Amino acid sequence: MSDTALLSIEHLKKTYGDNVVLEDISLSVKRGEVIVVIGPSGCGKSTFLRCINALEPIQGGTIEVDGKEVTSSEKDLTELRQKVGMVFQSYDLFPHMTVLDNITLAPTKVKKIPKTQAEEAARALLKRVGLTDKEKSYPRELSGGQKQRVAIARAMANDPAIILADEPTGALDSNTGRLVMDIFHELHKKQGKTIILITHNNELAEETERIITIHDGRIVQERDKRTGKQEVQHESV
Repeated sequence: MSDTALLSIEHLKKTYGDNVVLEDISLSVKRGEVIVVIGPSGCGKSTFLRCINALEPIQGGTIEVDGKEVTSSEKDLTELRQKVGMVFQSYDLFPHMTVLDNITLAPTKVKKIPKTQAEEAARALLKRVGLTDKEKSYPRELSGGQKQRVAIARAMANDPAIILADEPTGALDSNTGRLVMDIFHELHKKQGKTIILITHNNELAEETERIITIHDGRIVQERDKRTGKQEVQHESV
């Protein structure tokens, strides 16, 4: 794992009008790290991920991915989408597209990869997530676990440097959730992917070496099991 920070966040602030959702969030993530973000519902975890991927504008602080500040310019957003993959709890697959088309959409539109080349790469991704027989299926024909595995394949289609996963097992039964988590473990161990994952499952969180706790829009605790370091950034109330 490189010591270079792939993601650097300094004093991030996110508000909706007078409602402060995130306040003074600072975090550095090295290449190849896996970080789990935990905290009660409504504490700002999902908004935190959406800010990293510029799905939400921020009202203060800075976010840098691979040394480049995240901005709202179209050029910067196109570059960001190639570096950051997002897996949503609700899958967010396009219902009118087949599985194969869902996965090839970004590579062909964003990276301008020829369709035949994108389809070849998509089939390799489907093989990795165990869905080689579903490429012609539509989302409505898939189970929840299958949809989530397609969503992971889609997030990997641009070969991103960082994968953001918002409660990827939240809507799944325990066995299916374990299967999905095994895919993330494989992406980390075999490809060295940097992953930031939100979960309410404490058992899954404990499998990760670095755990961030958010409470009322602030990071209140950071625990690194590799070093035994446990740091309190803000007191929770």
